[in-house]
Amino acid sequence: MVDDRIPVIVGIGEVTDRPADFMQGLEPLALMAQALQRANEDGGGLLRTVDSLDVVNLVSWRYADAAQQLSDRIGIAPRRAVYGAVGGESPVRYLHEAALRIARGASEVAAIVGAEAQSTVIKAKKAGCELRWTPPSLDGPRSLRGPDYLHPQAVKLGVAMPITVYPFYDAASSAKWGQTPREALAESGDLWATLAGVAASNPAAWLKHRFSAAEIITPSADNRLIAWPYTKLMVANPMVNQGAAILMTSLARARAAGIAENRTIHIWGGAAANEPRDYLQRDHYYESHAQNAVLEAALAIAGEDAFDALELYSCFPCVPKMARRTLGLGADVQPTVTGGLTFFGAPLNNYMTHAACGMVRRLREGAAIGLLYGQGEFVTKHHGLVLASRPPQRPLESWGASVQADADKRRGAIPAFLMEATGPASLETFTVIYDRDGTVNHGVVILRTADGGRTLARVLAGDAHTLGLLTDLDHTPLGIDGVLKSNADGISNWTALS
Repeated sequence: MVDDRIPVIVGIGEVTDRPADFMQGLEPLALMAQALQRANEDGGGLLRTVDSLDVVNLVSWRYADAAQQLSDRIGIAPRRAVYGAVGGESPVRYLHEAALRIARGASEVAAIVGAEAQSTVIKAKKAGCELRWTPPSLDGPRSLRGPDYLHPQAVKLGVAMPITVYPFYDAASSAKWGQTPREALAESGDLWATLAGVAASNPAAWLKHRFSAAEIITPSADNRLIAWPYTKLMVANPMVNQGAAILMTSLARARAAGIAENRTIHIWGGAAANEPRDYLQRDHYYESHAQNAVLEAALAIAGEDAFDALELYSCFPCVPKMARRTLGLGADVQPTVTGGLTFFGAPLNNYMTHAACGMVRRLREGAAIGLLYGQGEFVTKHHGLVLASRPPQRPLESWGASVQADADKRRGAIPAFLMEATGPASLETFTVIYDRDGTVNHGVVILRTADGGRTLARVLAGDAHTLGLLTDLDHTPLGIDGVLKSNADGISNWTALS
């Protein structure tokens, strides 16, 4: 390996904007510019020579050609300037791809940057005020996720957003592991209390309160149930104003810039894989084949080294709970160097850029090897990247970036989806959706029919018997039998028999 082909991270920059007057809040372009300037100060003054720029997809405020507007604002002219696609895993992918370009000699200095100002945008909307920011593109700000690739029945039933889909995995995985719902909830609470503790000591975090496990999992006026079993303090918090940036170059270029060796962080390798986008077209919900393939590839890249720093994506508890088992880690694992998407904050697609900043700091402080693992959509897109404080034993490009074939060969038969099914059906997994006042709106169940098919159905808010079984903390309801009855609105209602 020659020094001008060894990719390293040399600069990190973060911004958290909490103005006393929300109308003075910084727009995402300004947050990104500040983050890049801070990364420049941290990384040897290489910003002016950036030849590759990746801008993480924006949600809170959309611009016409965000990459070009940002380049103009900070006075750079990269040969390659790309505005990315939606996905919580995307910053990890951009870091990996930038490293591969440097390893190929196609780039010398690269930047990855993103920001969101959702807190200010929402406050302005509630107050009926117009923000004096760069005019947005004609299609304006957009919602977090579009349901266009999901089954229409999922949209009708209200399970077309991450908060109502991830619970399907939580219920199914905990039952597979032999946990009662109470034990699963306790594990989630302990993990999230660990996240809160890390966020409390992170200067860039949005929430700095050391919440206890009991505070996190117990519903209250300030911590309402959203979708069973998740309370507000168990889910990603996008109402933040945050920006982050990373500068990368080759080891030779870093040395020429006078950057100390103990401040250059190496990229050893990474892996990516996806699940089918329509989550109803998956074989089961107690694990993710793509997640397993990516994390097992990360273990292979690390070799005999054990990860002593981790960022396991934490949009919802089931993600790090599944990940720690695949990685062979105990229940006492510290799954973050950043603070998690609830407490650090979830600047929509950009959390993992902040996580990369946190990982660089941890490795500079003495950790040897770290894992960045990001996830996007509905347990759909997975990307892992191994970083270290020393050079790798083999070239970055010797590791295949995709483990999709491995994920695909693990996948079992996918049940045929049935519309408006009736008759006997057993529970595969479920959630219960709550209104803002804490009352049940309805339950949603994924069922297996007598002929082996799969269907979605509703549990009515007035069905106390079935809802009681679904939310019993001492017995998993998965596998119980029930009956489907058709309804005039085209959605079948399910009632449990036991």
